[in-house]
Amino acid sequence: MKKSTAALVTYAVIFLLVLMWGVSLFETVWVFPGNFDFIGNFPSKDVPLGSIPFMVIALLGTGIFVTIKLGFPQLRYIWHGLKVTGGIYDDPNDEGDLNHFRALTTALSATVGIGNIAGVATALYYGGPGALFWMWVTAFFGTTLKFAECTLALHFRSFGKDGFTQGGPMYTIEKGLGQKWRWLAIAFASFAVICSFATGNAIQAFTASDQMYSEVVQIVGAEHFLTSKFTLFEGLTVSIQQIINGLLLVTVVGAVIIGGIGRIGKVTGFLAPIMAAVYVTAAILILFSNFDSLAHSVGLIFQMAFNPPAQVAGVAGGMFLFILNTMMWGIKRGLYSNEAGQGSAAIAHSTAKTKYSVREGSVALLEPFIDTIMICSLTGLVILSTGAWHHTEFYVKFIDPNFGGEMMNSSILTSYAFKEGLSWLIGWGDKIVTTSVLLFAVSTAISWSYYGDRATDYLFGAKAIIYYKWVFLLFVFIGAIAELEAVWSFGDAALGFMTFPNLISIVLLSGYLKKITKEYFSYKHLTYKEFVAQGKTSEDHELEP
Repeated sequence: MKKSTAALVTYAVIFLLVLMWGVSLFETVWVFPGNFDFIGNFPSKDVPLGSIPFMVIALLGTGIFVTIKLGFPQLRYIWHGLKVTGGIYDDPNDEGDLNHFRALTTALSATVGIGNIAGVATALYYGGPGALFWMWVTAFFGTTLKFAECTLALHFRSFGKDGFTQGGPMYTIEKGLGQKWRWLAIAFASFAVICSFATGNAIQAFTASDQMYSEVVQIVGAEHFLTSKFTLFEGLTVSIQQIINGLLLVTVVGAVIIGGIGRIGKVTGFLAPIMAAVYVTAAILILFSNFDSLAHSVGLIFQMAFNPPAQVAGVAGGMFLFILNTMMWGIKRGLYSNEAGQGSAAIAHSTAKTKYSVREGSVALLEPFIDTIMICSLTGLVILSTGAWHHTEFYVKFIDPNFGGEMMNSSILTSYAFKEGLSWLIGWGDKIVTTSVLLFAVSTAISWSYYGDRATDYLFGAKAIIYYKWVFLLFVFIGAIAELEAVWSFGDAALGFMTFPNLISIVLLSGYLKKITKEYFSYKHLTYKEFVAQGKTSEDHELEP
């Protein structure tokens, strides 16, 4: 069966399943097999180990397995990754589309975004402070997954007739595992396209639109003709302002993605460092001003990860289910934030201009450190240290049922925390979050359009890319006017389905990965200046015995 035919069959099946059972069917991705009582309550209701989702076991299990097999690359190779990113090994004559730095910023633009602002807030809203601990765990072992998937993607990449790179887990699976695994490559690419519409697109557009809508409401009120909502159909209300937001986002994203990977790399290479610097600086100022409560906030993270409130622990299975809920929200939002194990970033890193796949893998392992360990942690600590987390469902449900404050979720909660935290310095701290949300959302959508672009090229050929881009822009608009729960649920499901084929390929190719990694680090690495000084050309190797 042709790849295009297999992909169309996959989409038809998904469409029929949605028609018959709705989005709720796909929510089971993150609870299976615990959604079946006879499994979920195994071995007992007090300790229902069967409630641990297979998705969690697969992600953490693969991360731990590869970390041990490769000898903790996230600790051993991080300094090398920093040197490579700095450009000292860059050879402008190497094959590829982007240099190491731009490949990293393109991938970071897809990962550093809404997950760091809205995702962390949502994890705290439902899972409490302990969710941040599980985000850290996901990031630590996810770093090895990033190293693995990106090294393999560049190693097995090829070049199309247009001269641009063709890389990512679909090529890793097909070329690394052989034709008998081609079905798995098609499955990955099919879900990558869906995920680009949901996780990398609609969720970004929703959060940006929601943030802009809340800003306009503060100015004109909720009853103004721009902000008053009307019902399109049952379950969906929308305002004129949201429609305007959608059209603006479509225009901005479209202007960039129509230009291809060259323009995408230039825009993300410019936006990513600036927006991250502004956001991080503001967060650090808040933490310094709340330094006296910082230790307590860190303590809450560990306490709520393993030690639930007394009223919860006293219920049969209460302690286990409490920890499981916290773990789930931390892992889901952690994966959404850094995309480790998902395979998406491998598509961006496969464009790097280098002869050595392990070299780019060492660059890729920096991502979870920057994204989750640093930026997500800053967001979480700001929400905790300012007391903004009191406005969450978790706090009201488990800590203080008598709390009478307004409930806040997603980027609105983060905005409130920044406004409170910077009130000693400026009165518009929330506007930093608004600006960051807009820039993060746009840059993430731009990068994800490239991921879907490459998956579309793999499945249907280059001629289909222009049609993919128009559908992608349609989903930007749909996300801007959609409802929060539906968008996140479908995005989480697509993310889960996309992850499994990638994890399977990492496990099956882990032995080969270990071999090429050991070989790469057994050589002395020449910088580009040393390389040129010795009179060598691009045909020569930059590694010496």
